[in-house]
Amino acid sequence: MVRVFTGIVEELGEVVALEQAPDSAQLTVRGSLVTSGASAGDSIAVNGVCVTMTGTSGGTFSADVMGETLSRSSLGGLAAGAPVNLERPMRLDGRLGGHLVLGHVDGTGTVLERRPGSSGGSGGVVPAGQTQRWDVVRISVPPPLRRYVAEKGSVAVDGVSLTISAIGPDWIEVSLIPETLARTTLGSRQPGDAVNLEVDMIAKYVERLLDGGRDQ
Repeated sequence: MVRVFTGIVEELGEVVALEQAPDSAQLTVRGSLVTSGASAGDSIAVNGVCVTMTGTSGGTFSADVMGETLSRSSLGGLAAGAPVNLERPMRLDGRLGGHLVLGHVDGTGTVLERRPGSSGGSGGVVPAGQTQRWDVVRISVPPPLRRYVAEKGSVAVDGVSLTISAIGPDWIEVSLIPETLARTTLGSRQPGDAVNLEVDMIAKYVERLLDGGRDQ
């Protein structure tokens, strides 16, 4: 059965350990909300990557991360103490608050720039007495994924469902509201940081259909 997420982060967890092996790793994460009632075999999205819990204990869970996942995502760069976005799969009777996210990361991008939203003054400085309402973050997009992104389209960044507010030849911009800044890892991402990207799966299926199903 395919597990589907919505890109609405439920909890900001914390990495307890990442034990590296030659072609895999074991990840242990603390997250009291997502582990409540969970057991081995359940799925969980960690920074947008769908992994399977191999065990739970005292508000933590462990998961094996395969080499393919390590090569396509930023999970291999995690260290103890790092915050991570956590989301359980969507229930069939739940609300689709974001967009359909599979947890199959397509690749990684790099944060190129972040600046205050329009509440900032000249030079992106927030005037005294005013509260910053949002941040604008520019992220690089790897060449194979650029054809799948579009202005006002959806993208999952570290598992967070976002709308693309602007697009360039090799980058996208997203606007982050205070709720997103406070409740996800995107509030602390800085230029140079890697982020996981999952493009809208509908775009990939449409491309495949238009291609007539030919091998690529």
